[in-house]
Amino acid sequence: MEEILMFTNGNNGENAVKTKQEKEQEAAQQLKENLDLITHKIVVLSGKGGVGKSTVAANLAATLASQGARVGLLDVDIHGPSIPTLLHLEGKRLTGDGDEKLFPIEYNENLKVISIGFLLQNADDAVIWRGPLKFSAIRQFLKDVVWGELDYLIIDSPPGTGDEPLSVCQMIENADGAVIVTTPQDLALADVRKSISFCRSLKMPVIGVVENMSGFTCPHCGETVNIFSKGGGETMAAEMDVRFLGSIPIDTRISDNGDSGTPFSLGESGAVAPFRNIVDTIKTITDKNGGNKQ
Repeated sequence: MEEILMFTNGNNGENAVKTKQEKEQEAAQQLKENLDLITHKIVVLSGKGGVGKSTVAANLAATLASQGARVGLLDVDIHGPSIPTLLHLEGKRLTGDGDEKLFPIEYNENLKVISIGFLLQNADDAVIWRGPLKFSAIRQFLKDVVWGELDYLIIDSPPGTGDEPLSVCQMIENADGAVIVTTPQDLALADVRKSISFCRSLKMPVIGVVENMSGFTCPHCGETVNIFSKGGGETMAAEMDVRFLGSIPIDTRISDNGDSGTPFSLGESGAVAPFRNIVDTIKTITDKNGGNKQ
């Protein structure tokens, strides 16, 4: 209404631009104030879909929360949100305070979650948005959600280097960095190289690379079979001069836990120990950073 009134007072062009600038400045200040309450911000990326990126993001958040950290998990995969399913939060709906603020869904006392999936009337509904709408939604999730004081904000980004990861990297100017997830085979590694180049172009630090689905140990005979090859992520990380964080083996219980909405990292599968080592390494790296606030 204010902008409409501006167009009726004769000097409408200048006033309309000024009003837009003021609103942008106010939004930028609100974004900064909200992010200033968060010590560490970590973006989880992958070059290709289907490599287990959302599983890594959800379990990273759940593990940190289980260790007593205050954690937020932001799902910015607008077109394919997986976090509600991975944490058994399907059907949950966001609420607000009537003053443009949104309250995250609480998975437990230490873990708060936001996803576009919490805004869908039906889980089968498709989100058919172009870039500007996705940018606005992500900014609202960062600016208007009442995250409160957090030790970590884990951001699960969709595969590739498109609107969503670009928006996140531009809005969070001083993130701790990106954790990049791949599988060992060349088909996935080719796209992960692009994700590393993307981070470097945007001056986003790369915390390191995680190789998922790295070897399968038969529960009956104990033989290990490298279904998707093995070691490709570590080799690629060395070639690209980035840190290799570790490997996660294939374990049927990871899939079972994902379908049931229970983080595998809190269970007893063979992947728990190597994943917790990865989490410990990430904590050590981010603790050295001392936290990067806006």
